[in-house]
Amino acid sequence: MNSTLYYFTGTGNSLSVARKISEKLVDAELISIVSQMKTDEIITAPSGRVGIICPVYDAGIPVVVRDFLHRLKIGDGSYVFGVVTLGGTGGSALKMMDKALSQMNTHGLHAGFIIKMPGNFPPVSSPPSGEKIDSILSSADKEITRITKLIREGKKQKIGMYPISSLMQAALYGGFARGVHTSDERFSVSGACTSCGTCVSVCPTENITLEDGKPVYHHRCELCCACLNFCPIQAIDLNLMRGTKGRGRYHHPEVTVRDMRGQK
Repeated sequence: MNSTLYYFTGTGNSLSVARKISEKLVDAELISIVSQMKTDEIITAPSGRVGIICPVYDAGIPVVVRDFLHRLKIGDGSYVFGVVTLGGTGGSALKMMDKALSQMNTHGLHAGFIIKMPGNFPPVSSPPSGEKIDSILSSADKEITRITKLIREGKKQKIGMYPISSLMQAALYGGFARGVHTSDERFSVSGACTSCGTCVSVCPTENITLEDGKPVYHHRCELCCACLNFCPIQAIDLNLMRGTKGRGRYHHPEVTVRDMRGQK
């Protein structure tokens, strides 16, 4: 059976998971979600297995992923699964994914899975480092092996109940979604910026340009924080919650700037 895996990534966690699932399924095609959002047309998925892989934002799914799912048409005979990556809590994102898919299709997810990955949102907490990252990624690889076997077998499972995460989603996600595109106003760039253009390269929505050698944001932000976490000298900060100065940065060690550029 052919497999199509749609993914969105900000710091590489979801791309890494998508790649590894793809490799284990053998016959899978990886497709970037943002690459499908260039027009307003309905998006028709190939028949077979269809997977949606993305991070959790404010206990829900990224807005671009939500909008994509509202336009994704999937054949009735396909097996549909979702995978969310997270550093904390957020299983309710699978519920949101299921509901969004159901708007265009006769059913939502046949199965949903959670992969714990290193946290990557410095305003909330400093990302892990060293052996802690290695331990988290090793556990993630084992879980990927487990769920890929279930996906290959077409196992169906009911999406779980996530009461705490659902309460968080109810409290936070609406405001996040309404203001996410202009949330880039909270990014600042220090004088240490070298005009290397890494932030331009890694931004999935092409929201950043260099003007007079400095990053300028254009209000198409998804708050994925790729610019923040990939900046090689930490010249970009996010002035939100606790802020990011001195709080460290993280992107998946196997995902490069070139990989992120390919998402577009």
